[in-house]
Amino acid sequence: MKKYAGIIGVGLIAMFIGIVLAMQISNASSSEQGGLVPILKLKDYEVALKQTRAEKEDALEELAEVEARLSAIEKETAAEDEIVKGLVSDTERYKMIAGMTDVKGPGIVMTINDPAVADEYQEDISVITYNYELLLSVVNKLKEAGAEAISINENRIVQTTEISLAGSHININGTSTAPPYEIKAIGNPDTMHNALTIRGGTVDILKKYDLKVSIVKKQTVKIPRYSGVINLKYAKPIPQE
Repeated sequence: MKKYAGIIGVGLIAMFIGIVLAMQISNASSSEQGGLVPILKLKDYEVALKQTRAEKEDALEELAEVEARLSAIEKETAAEDEIVKGLVSDTERYKMIAGMTDVKGPGIVMTINDPAVADEYQEDISVITYNYELLLSVVNKLKEAGAEAISINENRIVQTTEISLAGSHININGTSTAPPYEIKAIGNPDTMHNALTIRGGTVDILKKYDLKVSIVKKQTVKIPRYSGVINLKYAKPIPQE
């Protein structure tokens, strides 16, 4: 009798598990029917994304106002004290080097775009997006040529900038970007132009992918500040003795 009781108990447990699984499958099927739940979730995500972007814009505006007031106080104080004047000048220089302020100067504007689509039925694949390492090579070449400030589609390139593939687009400083890519660089226009267009160099490599490339030298190029926050988790300043 005990033997049969054990078999019956196992059978009941198996039946219970089967019923639970059937109910879960049924619920999953009904929730996916017509794609209603995914669409609702997508709408919620879109609303949250818009709200986050709006909050970011408000925070940046508030930061700009605070920095403007701080700058005014610094200049007023510097006018009365030569030591403070020197400190303010050093601070402005370090902010420019770190990418924390808008800058302008002579330089170049380089545009990279995908090849023209010859067949309307051709699969819509961005050549430059899936070969995003080409953007890295452009940035590195500009740095070698002495570029003092660089941006890609108005995203300032700083020490912590990441350029990475994310699905069908490229993330720069965590911002989704798409072609055409406009690369601005401040520095000696001739030096940077020559570094990019040297035979067998960066531009020739880009054209091997049939990419459309243009470079324009300009007397004044404006590059925006880095809009993110740089947090150093491990590096600590060494106190001077």
